[in-house]
Amino acid sequence: SDFDVYVPNLIFLGDSITDRPERSTTFQAECLVKGLMKIGVEKFSLVGFTYGGMVGFKLAQLYPHMVESMVISSAVIEMTESVSNASLKNIGFTNWSDFLLPKTVTGVKVLLSTGTHKWPWLPKFFYKDFLEVMFDNRKEKEQILEALVVSDKDATITPSNYSQRIYLLYGDDDRIFNKKISDNMKEKLGKNATIQYVKNAGHLLQIEQPSTYNYYLKKFLSNS
Repeated sequence: SDFDVYVPNLIFLGDSITDRPERSTTFQAECLVKGLMKIGVEKFSLVGFTYGGMVGFKLAQLYPHMVESMVISSAVIEMTESVSNASLKNIGFTNWSDFLLPKTVTGVKVLLSTGTHKWPWLPKFFYKDFLEVMFDNRKEKEQILEALVVSDKDATITPSNYSQRIYLLYGDDDRIFNKKISDNMKEKLGKNATIQYVKNAGHLLQIEQPSTYNYYLKKFLSNS
């Protein structure tokens, strides 16, 4: 109730689609900005989670005059090959599509259990429904994942690009982007960045610890 909240659908990750071939975070960021400008939003605090966080970093780089502050969870500045390889090794996969776009109930269970500190027991129908509902636009999502990873030498986002206050909010048991990765990112971002770890939470910390996450989120936004 204290904020005007806008929750966009990223292209092919909700009901928003395009017939254009672009799949990069730059394209996603440009679409977001055009949408916000159409409804008269010229300055805002950005809250991004996982892929949305990476789009958020790109948006803040391209449109620094619009982004006043950022809250980023379970994401990296940019998915370079070195970060991608280290993260995939952590979870025992060789590519992101096999992990993030499962084709079986077992694959959904692996996805959710890997993404959490402690995933509860749930009946099989939950996983079957999840599989049917969450993985439409599979071809386009695979293309998004392919476009996400860039070679280290082609990385365009550097920590010096950010003048905004950045609040990094991570689960203390994130097995995808572990503490080594997130602490290194915080160090690179420098004095403008603050990091907070939520106890007993994995990559999906908003699901596991919603009250704690919302507490820290609102505390930061209120001071922005």
